[in-house]
Amino acid sequence: MTNILHIDSSILGGYSVSRSLTADIVARQVELHPGATVVYRDLVSDAGLHLSDAHMAVFQGGAVGSPALGQDLAVGAAYIDELFAADMIIIGVPMYNFSVPTQLKAWVDRVCVAGRTFKYGANGAEGLVTGKKVFLASTRGGIYSQGPAAALEHQETYIRGVLAFIGLTDVTIVRAEGLNISADAKATAVAQAKAEIAALAA
Repeated sequence: MTNILHIDSSILGGYSVSRSLTADIVARQVELHPGATVVYRDLVSDAGLHLSDAHMAVFQGGAVGSPALGQDLAVGAAYIDELFAADMIIIGVPMYNFSVPTQLKAWVDRVCVAGRTFKYGANGAEGLVTGKKVFLASTRGGIYSQGPAAALEHQETYIRGVLAFIGLTDVTIVRAEGLNISADAKATAVAQAKAEIAALAA
């Protein structure tokens, strides 16, 4: 049985293109893998706390200072458990101000944990979350895959780098960009992305 972890990070709710694309990717993978189970994480409506000094104190052996912190530490632990349990990870990654949403960055900070998802050895860092397929639904208002704005692209490169750091290197990007250029450009980009999803093979 295939276990799918579905993560959304867009703040736009029903208006979000990345959420629409992740839903399509999940539906396609369920079609390709009958009986697949899906665990869903909405990092906006059910957000974990940003990493703080209180978190770091606990990581260094200090006391859990409040029930809220204890609950949030459990959420962070669940994020990591979900990564290891998944066979496939599908993440919505919209571009906000040239990078990823703060909600997704907070998730990254909670899953990049030395000794759990990576370790340091004689040859440097080694990712410990391996053998999984990742799909990224990348959306952005402008064109950043080429041209003068390409130097400002710290979204796909960032999240791919993070995933590789913890061992996730089998990554497919489904991209819809130029969404704010015009209605026609948006329609074309979304249609192309959805066609790519429909053509995905097992």
